[in-house]
Amino acid sequence: MPTTNLNAETFRDTVDDNEIVLVDFWAEWCGPCKTFAPIYDEVSTEHDDVVFAKVDTEAEQELAAAFGIRSIPTLMAFRENVLVFNQAGALPAESLRDLIGQVKELDMDDIHRQIAEQEAQAGGDAQAQQG
Repeated sequence: MPTTNLNAETFRDTVDDNEIVLVDFWAEWCGPCKTFAPIYDEVSTEHDDVVFAKVDTEAEQELAAAFGIRSIPTLMAFRENVLVFNQAGALPAESLRDLIGQVKELDMDDIHRQIAEQEAQAGGDAQAQQG
């Protein structure tokens, strides 16, 4: 699947509407980004079930700021609308393939349960502080 360019208007719908979305935050002037781009494009052709997206941090400064992007390239992986990977730095092709395999193998029922428990705990902590 070819890569998709995302902006502030399309980002949320893309993550919401697809099971697995990888997002490469990059900029034209970034040397490591230029090194990583052909790797990202090559691996994207191997996974029709994964959306490979790109965010130009120069054109989408507010979106990059919202995700706290401080170094590029930064790669994020979302599965079932949950951020499951966030790392700055270019990956070699084999590491990217390995990451995709790990994301596909995640037990999302367990992850959703953990998130629910954390949210319940946070809610309980907030009530205790108010009481």
